[in-house]
Amino acid sequence: NLLAEKVEQLMEWSSRRSIFRMNGDKFRKFIKAPPRNYSMIVMFTALQPQRQCSVCRQANEEYQILANSWRYSSAFCNKLFFSMVDYDEGTDVFQQLNMNSAPTFMHFPPKGRPKRADTFDLQRIGFAAEQLAKWIADRTDVHIRVFRPPNYSGTIALALLVSLVGGLLYLRRNNLEFIYNKTGWAMVSLCIVFAMTSGQMWNHIRGPPYAHKNPHNGQVSYIHGSSQAQFVAESHIILVLNAAITMGMVLLNEAATSKGDVGKRRIICLVGLGLVVFFFSFLLSIFRSKYHGYPYSFLIK
Repeated sequence: NLLAEKVEQLMEWSSRRSIFRMNGDKFRKFIKAPPRNYSMIVMFTALQPQRQCSVCRQANEEYQILANSWRYSSAFCNKLFFSMVDYDEGTDVFQQLNMNSAPTFMHFPPKGRPKRADTFDLQRIGFAAEQLAKWIADRTDVHIRVFRPPNYSGTIALALLVSLVGGLLYLRRNNLEFIYNKTGWAMVSLCIVFAMTSGQMWNHIRGPPYAHKNPHNGQVSYIHGSSQAQFVAESHIILVLNAAITMGMVLLNEAATSKGDVGKRRIICLVGLGLVVFFFSFLLSIFRSKYHGYPYSFLIK
């Protein structure tokens, strides 16, 4: 019958690759048209180079990891399939769904129309394979254990760092006083604090896009409009602002505690005060734009 033919065709495609591409005709036949007793996860994307969608490429890598994990798992069956619709191959599908942004992940259930929860909240959660797998489990009760290919970049970087530090200690083995340098350790500590307070760990866990480009007007947003998410670029901006405020506080402390020329101390004090006031105002304005309704501002709204 028709259902058996559709499932057989999908299984054949899945045997060749974990994600199969669909145009408008295939989308209507295998996803929109009944009968259907399987769930279909579809990534709507724009991977062609002229589209310049770097987020699409990053999301596609995570999607590929997830689909491969399902294809090669012992639980693989004909109840769940992964597909992709590229804008340049299925423009009519984007128009039919009134879709104006990419990438977008949707779940099409075996029966009925997709509900609101069947569209993955990429802006809030990010597109890491583990987050996609959790969302799929919520929508289909199919649990996918994500297997990532070995990534030796961290190991290599750690080995290079250890080698560099070991070489430095060996070259300076007759004079190791720099190890007790308080300023050096303070700088290292500040770098770690800046990285953690700017949200780098959140980025590592959630895998958000670097920025967001509006498909209508081409405007690029570096600050996410919600307090529940952020962009990678936003973390870099926050890191720089925190560093500037800290530098201002250091200069204020230097002006207050040093015993140099009064005029020079006054200039240092004014520069430090300017850094703190301006960049704290900028930081507060970003906080205000993300937490809508926050009533306070300072200099910059």
